[in-house]
Amino acid sequence: MGLFDFFSKEKKETLDKGLEKTKDSFFGKLSRAIVGKTTIDEEVLDELEDILVSSDVGVETTVKVIRRIEERVARDKYATTAELDNILRDEIAALLTENKSVDIKDSFETEHLPKPYVIMVVGVNGVGKTTTIGKLAHQFNQRGHKVVLGAADTFRAAAVDQLKLWGKRVNVPVIDHGMNTDPSAVAYDALKKGIEIGADVIIIDTAGRLHTKVNLMNELSKIKRVMQKIIPDSPHEVLLVLDGSTGQNAVIQAREFTKVTDITALAITKLDGTAKGGVVIGISDEFKIPVKYIGVGEKMDDLQVFDRGEFVDSLFKKIG
Repeated sequence: MGLFDFFSKEKKETLDKGLEKTKDSFFGKLSRAIVGKTTIDEEVLDELEDILVSSDVGVETTVKVIRRIEERVARDKYATTAELDNILRDEIAALLTENKSVDIKDSFETEHLPKPYVIMVVGVNGVGKTTTIGKLAHQFNQRGHKVVLGAADTFRAAAVDQLKLWGKRVNVPVIDHGMNTDPSAVAYDALKKGIEIGADVIIIDTAGRLHTKVNLMNELSKIKRVMQKIIPDSPHEVLLVLDGSTGQNAVIQAREFTKVTDITALAITKLDGTAKGGVVIGISDEFKIPVKYIGVGEKMDDLQVFDRGEFVDSLFKKIG
């Protein structure tokens, strides 16, 4: 395999390890629920429903999964509890396939993208937004792509400083005007700089303040308008970063952000430190927005492109 083959053995091992807490919690509960039972009856399905909900898959998605299993069991009169994990695996994989979480073989390649490709990153404070931007910049940079970062979260000095540190760490230029400056002016200058140096990717950090939704909507709209003066079809991607360890709070944040701006992709972070990895399934199902990246570790390469097949494989690995 080459250095940047999409799913190397190392990346797969990292994904397996990152989902261990979710897998152990979920299947530990499932094993206890079906002990001594052989048939997939109403009682088993009720237990499974509770387990899915408690794993932050979400109520609506859980109901959908249970309905699918009921239909499958009705068709196959010989289905037993021993087969429940495989049946569940199939239905979750099918659900992800039907949603827009399609496999992206390597979204760090830019040949098929507009140049420069502009990504506007949104998300509330504390979800790992700036760290995600730094990791994205690193991986694009590692592939030989020129990257420019724009520190447009100007309402927190820490956000600007953190992005500048990431820029130094991954050897990528950061455009900033300091704190309490006009975010759209930062974005404008970042795009201008990107064009000047022939950048492949420009990533713009923005403030996340859900308690002032009207102001947030106005601010994001202004940033877009100003960027479009330089690159008419920008931003090409609006990436919402969510903290997977917060479970249903991440779903609530997704709902709020989709109300104020057009989200085109999702990054779900911190899955390695939680048993709430089921939230990826629920968010994918509810919003029909591609889950593009998942965070499964602290290292810069541990922000992985989401592959539904590998995700389901890791989640259901070594069962039985």
